[in-house]
Amino acid sequence: MLHIVNKSPFEKTSLDTCLRLARPGSVLLLIEDAVYAAASGSAAETKIRQAVKTLKVYALSPDLEARGIRGNAIDGIELIDYSGFVDLVAEHKAVQSWL
Repeated sequence: MLHIVNKSPFEKTSLDTCLRLARPGSVLLLIEDAVYAAASGSAAETKIRQAVKTLKVYALSPDLEARGIRGNAIDGIELIDYSGFVDLVAEHKAVQSWL
């Protein structure tokens, strides 16, 4: 399953809920303000480092760049562009967007 989170982990609990319910082997894509969780040194870093042990974690590169954190992503997160985003959606039968 592909899990897409778009809310900041500092304003909403979407990321926490997703991480609690996502099964090992699932894919997590951080987009929009959720990419703040991908920044090294953020308050969410520990959660993301734990997540990359059981989930494949991606972050949308243009969203990181727009927020000035592109070069500061946590190791283990794969950065993708919009084409990669489309590919992920097409590859997965089930997609859950966390609002």
